[in-house]
Amino acid sequence: MNSETVLSVFESNGVVHAKVNEPLARYTTWRIGGPADVYVSPRTVEELTGAVHAAKALGMPWWVMGKGSNLLVQDGGIRGLVIRLGDEMAKIEVDNHRVIAESGRSFVSAANIAIRHNLAGLEFATGIPGSVGGAVMMNAGAHGGEVKDVLEWADVLGGDGTIRRLTNRDLKFDYRYSLLKDHPGIVVRAAFLLQEGDGTALAEKVKQWSQRRSQTQPLSQPNCGSVFRNPPGTHAGLLIESAGLKGLRKGDAQISEKHANFIVNLGQAKAVDVLWLMRHAQETVRKKFGVELETEVRIVGEPA
Repeated sequence: MNSETVLSVFESNGVVHAKVNEPLARYTTWRIGGPADVYVSPRTVEELTGAVHAAKALGMPWWVMGKGSNLLVQDGGIRGLVIRLGDEMAKIEVDNHRVIAESGRSFVSAANIAIRHNLAGLEFATGIPGSVGGAVMMNAGAHGGEVKDVLEWADVLGGDGTIRRLTNRDLKFDYRYSLLKDHPGIVVRAAFLLQEGDGTALAEKVKQWSQRRSQTQPLSQPNCGSVFRNPPGTHAGLLIESAGLKGLRKGDAQISEKHANFIVNLGQAKAVDVLWLMRHAQETVRKKFGVELETEVRIVGEPA
């Protein structure tokens, strides 16, 4: 099926901004990734629903992304439709102790708005550079807090084009896991139930966390955040550094000299280079310490 026919199906479903063969590197924090067959960044819930209906009509698989953090798109790109939920779907409201945000909202922004309203419980999110939808899907966490601690409900669009409201319990949260990892759906919006807090004290805590991150993490270089989960009782970065791998480079991908659980893009890194470093780190740590490093980053798409 040619591109014009595909785009006409999307247009007939109310999706007028679809693109074909769109490079995904520009939408990931690693600045890495091959093209999507079709790419859509919906501006409304109706356009989002239309995109899913169009993909279904075409027999096309679909996949959703947020801010593109914690994500490695392989160099061959992604077959089918990629739906990116970003700034176009980022409405947010505060209702008493509840913050309700659309999935494209920056999780950091949602947390800062909560703090400005003297609401406590979401401040951990200021260390997570992703979207609300992505954070819910993976039960994102930092600084001892995670989504499951504060999420009340999420409206989720299923493959049949209908939206259902799932509660915290429905989502079956676990460490960096929700039901949506095994049963794909698109988070449309989410509600976080928070407590009264002291906005000034919360902002000071966040400032201290931010200063520490800037000192210990390579925030000025394209990266995806932590590559590996921390094994019980230790830290992945410490194991990788102790194995002598800090600063190791493959092409333009490098295990950060600042924090060994980060891989940075020095300019024109490819996914294949990042994957080589990841596997080399896993093999070396396994041989030296008998510890199995599990990836925290999601690997999607096809090799070139």
